[in-house]
Amino acid sequence: MDVQKLAKDIVEQVGGSSNVAHLEHCSTRLRFNLVDDSKANLDALKKLSGVLGVVQNVQTQIIIGNAVVEVYNEIEKLIAGRTGDASGQAGKKQSIGAIILDYLVSIFQPLIPAIAGGGILKSFLMLAALLGILDKTSQNYQILLFIGDAPLRFLPLLVAVTTAKKLKVNQLVALSAVACLLTPDLATMLGEGAKLFGIGLVNVNYAYLVFPAILSVFAYAFLEKFFTKITPKVLRTFFVPMFSLLIVVPLTLYILGPLGFTFGQGFASVIMFLFAKFGWIAVAILAAFLPFMVVTGMHKAMIPYVVTALGESGKEIIYNAASLAHNISESGANFAVAIRSKDKELRSTAFSSGVSALFGITEPALYGVTILHRRVLVGVMIGSFIGGASLGLMAVEAYVAVGPGLATLSMFISDTLPNNLMNAVIGLLISFGVSFVATFVLWKEPVKEEEEIAAEETPKISANDSKTFDTPLEGTVLPLENVNDEVFAGKLLGDGVAIKPSKGELYAPVDAEVKMVYKTKHALGLLTDDGVEILIHIGINTVNLEGKYFDVLVEEGQKVKRGDLLVIFDADRIVEAGFDTTTMVIFTKPTNLAFTVTDKTNVKQFETLLTLE
Repeated sequence: MDVQKLAKDIVEQVGGSSNVAHLEHCSTRLRFNLVDDSKANLDALKKLSGVLGVVQNVQTQIIIGNAVVEVYNEIEKLIAGRTGDASGQAGKKQSIGAIILDYLVSIFQPLIPAIAGGGILKSFLMLAALLGILDKTSQNYQILLFIGDAPLRFLPLLVAVTTAKKLKVNQLVALSAVACLLTPDLATMLGEGAKLFGIGLVNVNYAYLVFPAILSVFAYAFLEKFFTKITPKVLRTFFVPMFSLLIVVPLTLYILGPLGFTFGQGFASVIMFLFAKFGWIAVAILAAFLPFMVVTGMHKAMIPYVVTALGESGKEIIYNAASLAHNISESGANFAVAIRSKDKELRSTAFSSGVSALFGITEPALYGVTILHRRVLVGVMIGSFIGGASLGLMAVEAYVAVGPGLATLSMFISDTLPNNLMNAVIGLLISFGVSFVATFVLWKEPVKEEEEIAAEETPKISANDSKTFDTPLEGTVLPLENVNDEVFAGKLLGDGVAIKPSKGELYAPVDAEVKMVYKTKHALGLLTDDGVEILIHIGINTVNLEGKYFDVLVEEGQKVKRGDLLVIFDADRIVEAGFDTTTMVIFTKPTNLAFTVTDKTNVKQFETLLTLE
């Protein structure tokens, strides 16, 4: 994979660097917050080589797979110094739920690596103690345990940083405000019954808690903006943080801290109530629907619950169990496809995706195999439901916020529940086995079905009724593989031919209907009466001109005749702007058309460019 090329193409198709307000990544996805979502060309993104799928809801999520870090690093280089700003999103119309979800994901998502790293270390320490490798009373064990526990113990500090970053306020001042809550001497005073200005303070141990910190930073953000507005510039450096801290810390101790503590307890209690009420069925249903949640990115809405549950009680009993069942079911289903399928490419994809899912990374399996084949999706859901039900019935608890898989099974090691790990392994085996068998039985080779569909869609063109296409442009004819763009040259959008124009006029090559006109005016789609779909793309990367130097004379739905003038463009100005004017004529559907291209190097208007065979 050429990550530099892929990064460049992705930035182009999301609307350019100026349209990127914020970029982050998880284990397999690039997560864009865009200034204007409508500028993102989702269809073009999905067709990029190296992109497994695209989801747009609160964020524009581009699924890359295991190379996500490399692609992210290249995109960061490209968008450095961008003019886009998250404040530009203020004008976007979003529902309250979408806004809340955006804040929750932005605050909690970055916490996962630290929490997962510390949690896995703790689980390995417990395993070492169980095997007699380390003595739990030794200083070695205790110090290593402090390291593993630090991300959760000081979770309020981590949350302070991510919340301040999301709100675009001073992160170190926000961190200082929350750090005050964790001061050991203050914790001792609260335990003994402290008062501030004669008013008693609620005794709350703020270690491990997230919501008091979030409320505190939100209050600080308001105060920072207020004091910045009313304070002379010469005094802002010390005046704004001083008065903000002086107000926000007491306000947190009086109101926001106890409120956040109560909310956090209530939040965890609701989940525990649901588990007590519905038991194993809640885990089973969640596991069965996780394929749809992961595809849409909505599984990230569960992160606040997982982090809060771990902080409040040190364990989590629903989501991680359901996630284990789903991840391993994806693996089992993909291995079944790898064995049953006769398609070498699909077998290779399914095998590698199955291995990835076995270790907790499911996006390659989901986007590469599962959602493309309905029978596989059914097999995954069956395995997830039964595997989730077994894990729920055994009440398997998780102690780390990380994607469950073979490499992270230590997340289920418990000091108090010696069978917890074994039960997790049993649930893993059930999920894999049921999903594998279900998919193995349900699988039906799709190749024959696809060939039949393609045959039905192929225009019935007899030898006596061959179709000729006039040249849409005057200029020099080029083989498509010689185009300086990997997507077109690699024929990822379809086969066709290219022309280097000598004149900025685009004509209809055949009688057709205008099915699509790009908003940036650089491309349009035609549909002939015989069902042949044609994409004519003027220039390479000319989408970045945003319609400048183009004048489209037709509109979608309009019928055009062979030779009608469709687009006028200023080729010289486009070249001066640094863009290649090479124009691609692509047959996007059907994909198995055979044609003969003229043997002329240079073509004039009304001359034949190619003939369908």
